Amino acid sequence: MAEVFSKKVSDRICKHMNDDHEDAVVLYATAYGKVDNVSAATMDAIDAEGMDLTAQVDGQAQSVRVPFAKPLADAKEAHDVLVDMLKSAKAGV
Repeated sequence: MAEVFSKKVSDRICKHMNDDHEDAVVLYATAYGKVDNVSAATMDAIDAEGMDLTAQVDGQAQSVRVPFAKPLADAKEAHDVLVDMLKSAKAGV
């Protein structure tokens, strides 16, 4: 059964990303949130439509919404899309 984006699922994904992939979250804010000078970022929530980040920009916290290209079905698809977004951002696409 597919996992829907409950608060529990969102919290689990965010914890994993913040604990293990902070560099990726910074890149999402920069590449997809179109924010410059990001020194750090956290993923606050994720849903089928996108992710909410808090980016540190010049010492100030800035909320950033990064929409997905299409709505996601579940946590598995979120994993795949986040990996693809990271690869594209690193490649400068």
